[in-house]
Amino acid sequence: MSELGQLLKKARKERGITLDDLQETTKIRKRYLEAIEEGNYKVLPGNFYVRAFIRSYAEAVDLDPNEVLKLYRADVPEPPVETKAEPLRRRRRKTPRNTQKMNRWLSALLFISFPLLIIAVIYYFRFNGYFGLRMGDTPADDPLPLTDRIAAEEQVDMPVSPAETLQPEPEPEPEPEPVISLLKSEGIVDYYLLSGTAGLVVTIEVTGDRCWMAIRKDDENGEFVEANLTMKNGEKREWTFEGGAFFHFGRANAIKVTVNGLEINVGDTANPRKVQIDLASEGADQTAAPVGA
Repeated sequence: MSELGQLLKKARKERGITLDDLQETTKIRKRYLEAIEEGNYKVLPGNFYVRAFIRSYAEAVDLDPNEVLKLYRADVPEPPVETKAEPLRRRRRKTPRNTQKMNRWLSALLFISFPLLIIAVIYYFRFNGYFGLRMGDTPADDPLPLTDRIAAEEQVDMPVSPAETLQPEPEPEPEPEPVISLLKSEGIVDYYLLSGTAGLVVTIEVTGDRCWMAIRKDDENGEFVEANLTMKNGEKREWTFEGGAFFHFGRANAIKVTVNGLEINVGDTANPRKVQIDLASEGADQTAAPVGA
């Protein structure tokens, strides 16, 4: 048994935690926990997960994972070098203001140009022989005297005013505001439901010393987005998901979590915390109160 394994096992027993309890808390299989206590890291699925599992074990027995890894660095294999993924930036949605402004300009231009067009057409036909008379001409075969012809032209119906035919553009419906609701809390896991949006945007800012975290797509069994991430004080990251997401935080009181611009409460203690966020389907029944309501 390695010195690191002895330290973790001693801390577990002092707190009266069994391996079964630890398996339920950390979601790490019991045989992996036993392998960590015995220093048999070859049993674990790979060097990439060794540090993550040791961190989760240390947090679960109230030990500082960073200090534990520093003390026993020689015993812990180094994980493979990872390429740091750039945080996704939220795309700005186009607002209907520009469209509304353009529609107003087009309506005003049409309102002004339509009467001018009618006047121009009347002027063209009146003074270019459409009514059988040009300026200075007095045809001999014209059956109507000049005064009768002018009177007949004045009886031509004028076009309907554009103001009577143009209909105002309908105002676009405002986009729904996102709403996040706390459905339930089970142990150290909080379950949230996000509605009023088609995507999930999560921003995490470290306000304390530092915080370790792991992030998965969809739920706690989903694909890792961040398997072993430690953020320091002042750091801020953003992730975008098409569906739900699952978060495991090592120190809840050291971070600020915002979901689509809405802050959620992850606790005010230094204990580990897990958060599951799902997207509400259209027309879904929401019985929980919104966060902050």
